Amino acid sequence: MNLNLDFATIFERWPAFLQGALLTLQLAFIATALGTVIGVLGAIGRRSSHPIVARICGIYVEVIRNTPLLVQIFLVYFGLASLGLKFSAFAVAAAALTINVGAYTTEIIRAGFDSIPRGQIEAAEGLALSRAQIYWYVVMWPAIEKVYPSLTSQFVLLMLASSVTSQISAEELTAVANYIQSDTYRAFETYILVAIVYIILSLVMRAGFWLLGLVIFPRRRRLGTPL
Repeated sequence: MNLNLDFATIFERWPAFLQGALLTLQLAFIATALGTVIGVLGAIGRRSSHPIVARICGIYVEVIRNTPLLVQIFLVYFGLASLGLKFSAFAVAAAALTINVGAYTTEIIRAGFDSIPRGQIEAAEGLALSRAQIYWYVVMWPAIEKVYPSLTSQFVLLMLASSVTSQISAEELTAVANYIQSDTYRAFETYILVAIVYIILSLVMRAGFWLLGLVIFPRRRRLGTPL
């Protein structure tokens, strides 16, 4: 068995890899930001006293969690096209990833909401805080702080899952790798390098979320609680 590895040809394409990695991070950032908003609203909706709102949010979560991400991407991509709406592959990929991560974020944040003791909310009501103030200061921020590690892990998984958007020609890292390996006939070397880049991107995202956690949750920093 003679394994002949040639990384020199692959390294010559580093600008393409860099562009693909940056686009992957852009997709992850957009989906993370918008997915967080959807997650907060969805978690509030799932705990709503209005049964219709709670049921709609529940159906959204169950449909997304029980269908493959690739199928969801195809539904958005071909569904919009069938309606005569033309969007770039990047825009469709960002929308599909946002819809997907929004459902998972909804459940994570809802679990955080449910972890807040009822007595803590009653104490806030006894201080005559408004409903909005109670949700913001007593429920939402403490809940997000509790589930922050789970949220960040989900967002890193989202970045890794963005590789499937290559199926609709979104030019992220995996799509770039597919093109390079078909052009150089060095598939093994190409995907070794891509795997290393994904590991680096994951570490960068985790470090970024850790620093963000120190900023928005200073109490954890004082207590030395891991993020």
